[in-house]
Amino acid sequence: MTRDLLVLTILAAVLGGCAAPRWMPFIGKSRGSDPNTARLAPPPGQQPPAPARVPVAPSADSVADRIVAVVNNDAITLGELQETIAGYRQENRGAVSVTDEELIQQFLTRIIENRLQLQEAEREKIVVEDVEVDEELTERMKRFGAKTKEDLEAMVKAQGLSVEAVKKKVRDAVRVSKIIRRKVTLRVSVTEDEIDRYLTANREKLETGLSYHARHILLTPPGTSDAAWEAARIRADMIRAQILEGTDFAELARQHSQDASAKDGGDLGTLKRGELASEVETQILGLQEHETSRPYRSALGYHIFRLESKETLEGEGLQRARQQVREILFRQKYEARLEAWLKEIKQRAIIEVRM
Repeated sequence: MTRDLLVLTILAAVLGGCAAPRWMPFIGKSRGSDPNTARLAPPPGQQPPAPARVPVAPSADSVADRIVAVVNNDAITLGELQETIAGYRQENRGAVSVTDEELIQQFLTRIIENRLQLQEAEREKIVVEDVEVDEELTERMKRFGAKTKEDLEAMVKAQGLSVEAVKKKVRDAVRVSKIIRRKVTLRVSVTEDEIDRYLTANREKLETGLSYHARHILLTPPGTSDAAWEAARIRADMIRAQILEGTDFAELARQHSQDASAKDGGDLGTLKRGELASEVETQILGLQEHETSRPYRSALGYHIFRLESKETLEGEGLQRARQQVREILFRQKYEARLEAWLKEIKQRAIIEVRM
């Protein structure tokens, strides 16, 4: 990883820049405003902050310092927005399909969200200890390939930045995670009754991902006449009788099956539900484990199936499914709660967008 990529990735990561942020409707133009200015109307009785003036012919430095949004008197600069987008582009080189304008809107929204959450953390007096910052920084260093803090410091300084600036962003990220835990995560729970209801309503969908293991013998008729088909059926009945008497299914498959799986003792391997034709799968999954089917006729001939094993929503399979459902329901509730909380803090905020 290059130095540029490491630094930009660290800076982008603390703002959650690795994933495309949600679009939120609060960015819009107010009636009678400048066409380059957008704002959220302040609550009744509350005055919006005075707009910042932008130089007519700004220098490179002043362009970076240009205020693109104000969140409760807390300014967001163009340089901050550009830095976040650059980090995202570095991480996703060749995979960014959206336009520059879309990226600007999306990441400005993300930064505004982040700023609101930091303000909430301040209001709630969320404290982040130095040891927490160091632990988080160490974890990120591992992900980004910096072996020591000295390596990180050298990389950061090479970009004209300071370690303290990076630590501040990491501290802010920890504060945001703490306020989200307090306001969202700890207020979400999933009950056993909710899991039961989900399992009942979605049992077929959950079973689709379960696997099974089967064997197969195919006996094709020696011709197309009824007599040829009857001869194939009689052979199939005789082979099944041998299996029921204890003859090894795999050995009989090797001797008699005309399917490509014969050399493997008729082994079809481990299959996911839906991989075979539905009528064939119905025949197999209708069996108990180690049970052999009656001869089944298809366009190819007569089939004898043996179910070796199958996953079910019972026992360990049921416990895995319940855990999967718990995670699905928790994520749904978490997203809904997070959205509601963000909406709440936006409604009592003054947000002015100047782009």
